[in-house]
Amino acid sequence: MTTFKDRSDVFADLGTKLTIAEVFDTLIEGTSPIRLTAYDGSATGPEESPYTLHIASPRGINYLATAPGDLGMARAYVSGDLTVTGVHPGDPYDVLKALQGLRFRRPSALALVTVARSLGWERLKPIAPPPQETLPRWRRIALEGLRHTRARDAEAIHHHYDVSNEFYEYVLGPSMTYTCATYGEPDWTLEQAQENKYRLVFEKLKLKAGDRLLDIGCGWGGMVRYAAARGVRVIGATLSAEQAAWACEKIEEDGLSELAEVRHCDYRDVPETAFDAVSSIGLTEHIGVQNYPFYFGYIRDKLRDGGIFLNHCITRPDNTRTTRAGDFIDRYVFPDGELIGSGRIISEIQNVGLEVLHEENLREHYALTLHEWCKNLVENWDACVADVGEGTAKVWGLYMAGSRLGFQRNVVQLHQVLGVKLPADGSWTVPLRPWWQP
Repeated sequence: MTTFKDRSDVFADLGTKLTIAEVFDTLIEGTSPIRLTAYDGSATGPEESPYTLHIASPRGINYLATAPGDLGMARAYVSGDLTVTGVHPGDPYDVLKALQGLRFRRPSALALVTVARSLGWERLKPIAPPPQETLPRWRRIALEGLRHTRARDAEAIHHHYDVSNEFYEYVLGPSMTYTCATYGEPDWTLEQAQENKYRLVFEKLKLKAGDRLLDIGCGWGGMVRYAAARGVRVIGATLSAEQAAWACEKIEEDGLSELAEVRHCDYRDVPETAFDAVSSIGLTEHIGVQNYPFYFGYIRDKLRDGGIFLNHCITRPDNTRTTRAGDFIDRYVFPDGELIGSGRIISEIQNVGLEVLHEENLREHYALTLHEWCKNLVENWDACVADVGEGTAKVWGLYMAGSRLGFQRNVVQLHQVLGVKLPADGSWTVPLRPWWQP
């Protein structure tokens, strides 16, 4: 069957007007992998598809036409102007997987004129995005200055983490742990796997009762409380006021106040030194690749000679591509977030004089973790919507399901890097072989 976009003469008459479905067909490579319908009654794509995208309003066209690709589709979806049938909004993984091969193409000038005449020129004018979207990176720089100043880092953390503690409790579960879990078996519960992650970090850091631990970017204090419950004296630091308040309350509730402390502060403002160990679980993504020398130098300076550190963060599968996140992640999820490969991270650690002992990739573990978070969001959908609004809840479902797909496809990875601060004479201060259980 010859489709509209297969015909070379389709744009010959500038008076030609296309339906919305025909416009969509002209702007993608190949054929649509799922069904698409629109408010003008037109449709395209396989009728037997289990999923249908529906463009519900002219505003949806504005979003799609002015930002073709992931950002425009996200805007229309979050605002309710693009609806999806066949999946729950708390876990749109299946439709994202079906759409992963969809590619938009740049139309010719003549095609663009025909598209504009068909949709109406007003549909090509940018409009305000949904309220969940932050300013684009270039405008943040113009208004706020360079990335990763203390003030700008604090604002980025506030955007992502100060959504609502109640919302995070629904999504993350009892552990309130917003980092990759570590599974022994694929059928482990999320709580089993998160407890196992803290156990793994604790053992890798060779911690014991009486030791001193600094946990940078401590979140809701999961690692802080795990270590303190085993007799370790811990200081945690977080830029999120919501996280700090929740963690302090939980520390008091667990009777750990004499050993554990969570401070609402920039990690750079912790004055204490000579720690036996430093953990950084999920912070490196926020600090900026250009700041790695300072960051790993800071860790070095906080450790005593022979002290051990662990860096746990999302990475790229290589060290060559751009460090910046895509538009959707940057504007809706992690403003100013940056990722790079584990090779760059290890090099920067070595460059400040720390010795790398071990690294491992937990990529598939993060895919399993995200699947569980999405399940929690689905199960608690009504409560989450009541707490933060449908638009924000949809952002989280889209982000977590898309991230799960990204980890499965090796677009992103998760690395733990373990190292030690050598004494001045370079003497070996740890066992000859790994001392932790996998």
